[in-house]
Amino acid sequence: MVQWVYRFGDGSADGTAQMKQLLGGKGANLAEMASLGLPVPPGFTVTTEVCSYYYANGRRYPDELSAQVMGALEAIESSMGTSFGDPANPLLVSVRSGAPLSMPGMMDTVLNLGLNDQTVEGLADRADDPRFAYDSYRRFIQMYGDVVLGVDHHLFEDALDAAKAKGGSQLDTDLSVDQLKTLVKTYKGIVKSSTGQPFPDDPLEQLWGAVGAVFSSWMTPRAVTYRRLHDISAALGTAVNVQAMVFGNMGMTSATGVTFTRNPSTGERAYYGEYLVNAQGEDVVAGIRTPQPLTKVMADGAMLGKSLEEVMPQSYNELVNVFERLERHYKDMQDIEFTVERNKLYILQTRNGKRTAPAALKIAVAMVEEGLLGREEAVVRVQPASLDQLLHPTLDPKAPREVITRGLPASPGAVSGRLAFDADSAEQRSAAGEGVILVRTETSPDDIHGMHAARGILTARGGMTSHAAVVARGMGKPCVCGAGDLEVRSDAKTLRVGSLTFGENDTLTIDGGDGTVMSGVVPTVDPELSGDFSRLMEWADTIRTLRVRTNAETPEDVKTALRFGAEGIGLCRTEHMFFEESRIIAMREMILAADVAGRRAALAKILPFQRADFVEIFQLMGGMPVTIRLLDPPLHEFLPHNDDELQKVADATHTPLARVRRRTSELREANPMLGLRGCRVGVLFPEVYEMQARAIFEAAHDVQKASGQSVIPEVMVPLIGSARELEILKARIEEVAVAVAEERKEKLAHHIGTMIEVPRAALVAEAIAEHAEFFSFGTNDLTQMALGLSRDDSGSFMDAYLREEIFPADPFQSLDVTGVGKLIEIARDGGRKARPNIKVGICGEHGGDTQSIFFCHRAGLDYVSCSPYRVPIARLAAAQAALQKA
Repeated sequence: MVQWVYRFGDGSADGTAQMKQLLGGKGANLAEMASLGLPVPPGFTVTTEVCSYYYANGRRYPDELSAQVMGALEAIESSMGTSFGDPANPLLVSVRSGAPLSMPGMMDTVLNLGLNDQTVEGLADRADDPRFAYDSYRRFIQMYGDVVLGVDHHLFEDALDAAKAKGGSQLDTDLSVDQLKTLVKTYKGIVKSSTGQPFPDDPLEQLWGAVGAVFSSWMTPRAVTYRRLHDISAALGTAVNVQAMVFGNMGMTSATGVTFTRNPSTGERAYYGEYLVNAQGEDVVAGIRTPQPLTKVMADGAMLGKSLEEVMPQSYNELVNVFERLERHYKDMQDIEFTVERNKLYILQTRNGKRTAPAALKIAVAMVEEGLLGREEAVVRVQPASLDQLLHPTLDPKAPREVITRGLPASPGAVSGRLAFDADSAEQRSAAGEGVILVRTETSPDDIHGMHAARGILTARGGMTSHAAVVARGMGKPCVCGAGDLEVRSDAKTLRVGSLTFGENDTLTIDGGDGTVMSGVVPTVDPELSGDFSRLMEWADTIRTLRVRTNAETPEDVKTALRFGAEGIGLCRTEHMFFEESRIIAMREMILAADVAGRRAALAKILPFQRADFVEIFQLMGGMPVTIRLLDPPLHEFLPHNDDELQKVADATHTPLARVRRRTSELREANPMLGLRGCRVGVLFPEVYEMQARAIFEAAHDVQKASGQSVIPEVMVPLIGSARELEILKARIEEVAVAVAEERKEKLAHHIGTMIEVPRAALVAEAIAEHAEFFSFGTNDLTQMALGLSRDDSGSFMDAYLREEIFPADPFQSLDVTGVGKLIEIARDGGRKARPNIKVGICGEHGGDTQSIFFCHRAGLDYVSCSPYRVPIARLAAAQAALQKA
């Protein structure tokens, strides 16, 4: 018989921490903690295999599941000394999701399950507190109604607000037992009017309804969006964890909280968390009440209220012992949920805590120093993509700023943007190119798409472990939470702070590092990359074998890339050098010229500019390899298209307007990607490539002579589709190299290669390699041509087609899931067969994508080249790829 249910509790468990694929992260860790003897309420886990069965079999369960669940439920009853559905001594349970990979806030939870009009009285007698019992009951109806029955949760919130207003109460905890009893009846009426059915009283019916709701929540739009954003497979499924309830809302000796064993924002080795007295866990993470700090140190800072360390010192000390045990056991920072019921501590969950990039660096390096990790383990611990958080500007400390309020520093980074008051608006305006900050009273999982689109997030309620804070940290978005002075009116699209009012067209700046909210735009400064960052990068560089270059053609980009550790330039795009006003006129003269002599005369004007550009680049690179791509785009891109601009070109180039019109029409491409561009321009107009080659070689000679350093340029011919194209153009380039060497009376080492970006080139790579000294894969074009898709395919019909998920979620993201990697492997093998020492790399944006870097390492490429700000990401990913292979 298949085991669909795994038990845990009372110092033992069926599962272990290594069984996350089967039990989900939460279930596996509950089993592990139970086996460690920690105070975990007993329960059981319904495996992820049931989720797979559920969706594969018309949302039905395996035949054996019911009996296994009942057996596990009886074990909880025996452990707790209570009975499920017993009016006199009822067992209540929580029902929570638990995917193999953490998806905080994305799926559904039901607490206090098992309550009805009879068991609520038994709970009141057992707790000697009818108010607590009815507070739990109204929470259960609201949560179950929302999660399982699909009742709009705002209906319950409106009823709660009305009850508080009628009784003159400010907080939920101010409601009396009679008010709560009335509210229970109101809630039941809401369920009946919304669903047409009474609220279910049978605890077993409630249980199976909740289990089904958890499985169903795996496919909700917000969960699907989260998985897509974090590259999580839908095939993993979720487990369901059923666990005996313990109550943090059982009076002033009870509490609930969420805490980290280290600061998740900074990585500081200090306990960091929040709690609420007389509350349940949802109150903390949902931001319904602003929580209190865990420690006295935190209480002395920005947070208000007395710490758990002061209010419940015994429970706090027990919790500290748990922190130490769990961090030593898992060898990582832990994110822990706990409840104190009448001064007794319970641990409800632990998981490796999500953290910012600065925190990840500090924790990884610190744990090496503490002897918990080795250097290789530390390198693996930091997500390469998260380094992006470190590489962008922060607020200029010298810049004036108008602080309008302060909140909690939930996720570091500073950003300015106009205000968006709902997720849909944030997504739409961001897609239109507008930088926005999402402003909410509090975020919910339904806001996930807007949070992803926004530059930053600002909330009026919620703490450091609220939904907004946790999700923002995971996304690397600046976030300020719990700015209590804010009055957010989503319906009116306004934000009020005291006497100030801001709307959609107003701009604010938020600093997620210190919690400040400022009016207008505050200037920023570049980050300083040293300390922990430098140490981790040094460790990574000793491990990786794949070299990392950059795509750069301006001095600013080159300097940035060198600061981030680039080891050369893998792509210098020369076309970007033609668009400056002083150069574009000569370029247009060349295009409009009637003969070779006219084109050469125009190109002679461009030559000094090109040579000066290359001199500066070679000087900055100090002898590192520099790959320069000759002109790639079709010529029509250099010409305007409207009448006014055409007339300006005619005047500037002293060309009749009719000829400008005719030439523009002749050059216009119906499909520029496949038209007259790249090497095809060089074949028809070889004088263009000859001028560029001369500029490259003259610049290399000049820098080599002045510096005494060897300069070896790599000249890359784009868009080769046949060996004959490269043969013709290489001969032209070599002629220029010989001529320049004779003029300068000095030979210059150089390499001539090609960019593999046409699928045919990959298939005939062996023949091409007879003439090419290196291959560089232009993966942007290669992917688009291989898939027949473009990043510009943004029409409504194409969008609808892509949503069918026939292609990967982002077909331009990873080489090894698109089939493009196969073309690279074919070209690699063909190239090395003809020329065993041929250098092979990639220079498309895939060079900064972690999974693609892993592929490049496995494929035995020599280097990847990426944009300057992704160089550290590539360095770390290359090290992790080397470790993975080992």
